[in-house]
Amino acid sequence: MPFRSSAMPHRPPAVNRPGRRRGVGTAIGLVLLLGLSSCSPRSEARGTECVAPANPGGGWDLTCRVTARILNQTDALPGVMRTVNMPGAGGGVAFAHAVARRGGDATVLFAASPATTLRLAQGQYGPLQATDVRWLGALGAEYGIVAVASDSPWEDLGELMEAWRARPDSIVVSGGSAIVGQDHMKILLLAREAGIEPRRIRYVPFDGGGEALTALVGGFVEVFSGEASEVEAYLETGAVRVLAVLAPEPLDGLLAGVPTARESGYPVEWVTWRGFYLPGGLQEAEYREWEARLERVGRSEEWARARAQARLRPFHLVGPDFESFVMEQVSEFGNLARDLGLLDGAGRGGRGP
Repeated sequence: MPFRSSAMPHRPPAVNRPGRRRGVGTAIGLVLLLGLSSCSPRSEARGTECVAPANPGGGWDLTCRVTARILNQTDALPGVMRTVNMPGAGGGVAFAHAVARRGGDATVLFAASPATTLRLAQGQYGPLQATDVRWLGALGAEYGIVAVASDSPWEDLGELMEAWRARPDSIVVSGGSAIVGQDHMKILLLAREAGIEPRRIRYVPFDGGGEALTALVGGFVEVFSGEASEVEAYLETGAVRVLAVLAPEPLDGLLAGVPTARESGYPVEWVTWRGFYLPGGLQEAEYREWEARLERVGRSEEWARARAQARLRPFHLVGPDFESFVMEQVSEFGNLARDLGLLDGAGRGGRGP
């Protein structure tokens, strides 16, 4: 389970969900329509692709680029793998593309994380299900963080949460996931622990952590909810200050000395695995070939160095075991969404006002 928090509230809170979420179903429907009219599911392009479901600068982009580099370096692929950024609908456009346009295509893989399984659990990808693709594996993980700009008045998480309780409508949070995606969920869980009604939280979604951090540094929002790797470059320049890590224990490197949320009095943890899925409809031999490739990457010295450089923690789960893990996580996330009042009676994420 990638999160841990205190007991559920007596009454599930409602959550404001801006009208922008209405674009999720439209975007996915458009991709499905285009895909179903396509005659050939296989790519004619030479080489292979790794699709990052967001703009450059975020965790999905990092997952693709690092893995592609090592696949190329280790000659594990025929030809060269390139990274393709496909933002939209919190990963939904890329997922719909995998299902509608790339079924049976063994030349492409897609970056994924708990953001993907969370959205699937909430029904945010329309009629699409976790079983519509093949889940390949994950090779690393990182923890969530809460950050502010370097000139922010809040020096630690306690100060921020105290100000938030006093004026919950005055603080705006940015994140690289969609509404009720993982970056939003981290803040909702913290809000619940602080006694703040989650529906009072003002969250602005961006297509990737890079854009969300730009909004923070530019002064358009007051708080950033994201991952450790996303803030490294900003820490090196002194542009941001991390108030807490959502990890079971303090981290090292650039985040050494940053307390955990639990140490600050808010027992919330969130671990983000970094992995991949493949289009459905592959032959079993093709799936096994990708499984062997990812195993080769995950056990290579090149990956160990890249993982350490990216501040990712060990997390190696590939093949059928990973598929089982994902299905269990989708079920667990569905239970969490219901506990927070994020699903309607049919088990779908309800629309905002």
